[in-house]
Amino acid sequence: MARYTGPNCKMCRREGCKLYLKGERCTNGKCAFDHRSTAPGQHGAARKKVGEYGKQLREKQKARRYYGVLEGQFKHYYELAEKMDGITGVNLLILLESRLDNVVYRMGMAASRKEARQLVLHSHFTLNGKKVSTPSILVKPGDVIAVKESSKEKSKIKALGEAMATAHAPKWLENDAAKLLTKVVARPAREDIDFEFEEQLIVELYSK
Repeated sequence: MARYTGPNCKMCRREGCKLYLKGERCTNGKCAFDHRSTAPGQHGAARKKVGEYGKQLREKQKARRYYGVLEGQFKHYYELAEKMDGITGVNLLILLESRLDNVVYRMGMAASRKEARQLVLHSHFTLNGKKVSTPSILVKPGDVIAVKESSKEKSKIKALGEAMATAHAPKWLENDAAKLLTKVVARPAREDIDFEFEEQLIVELYSK
C-alpha cells in the first residue's frame, strides 16, 4: 500500500477528529476541520449506524494516521506489542510513540510528524552520533538524537531550533536546545500520550 498523498484534512474529517497533521494550521483557526467536520464524499454528512467492527476499524485507522504509518507497518508494531510483557494496546502506543520521527516532533524540531519524517529522511539528524535516515527506528532509554553538525547552519534548521527552545517536551525526553539535541531518559508511558485513543478497540480488531 502506497503512502497517502491526498489532503491531510480529509483524513481528519474521515476519522471525525483533529489528527494535528498540519502543525500550526490545525490550531490557528485555518483548519478545514473547523469549518467542515463531516466525513468526505457525497454522502459524508448523512447519519450512518456504525457497528462494533466499524468502531474498531476507525480506531485503528485513527492511530495509524495520527502516527503516519502504513498498514503493514502498523500490523508489525501490533505483532511486536503482543510479544511484549504488559497490556498489548498500551505496548502498541508506546512503540508508535518511540519512532524516531515522532521523537523529532516531540522534541520540538518539527511542526508535524510529516515534517519530522522529511527531516529524518533528508539525514538532518544523528542517533548516538551516527547519521540516520530511517524515520521508523525505535529509540530506547539512553539514546541521544541530535541535529547533524552540517545541518545546523541551514536557515530551516535554525528556525526549528528556535522553536525547540520554547517547546514542552514530554517527561521521557530531556531537551538541550542550545546543542539541538534530546536524550531519551525513559520509555514513554501511557499517560504521556496526549491524544485520546481507545486502544482496546484496536486489540479487539486484530484478535478476530
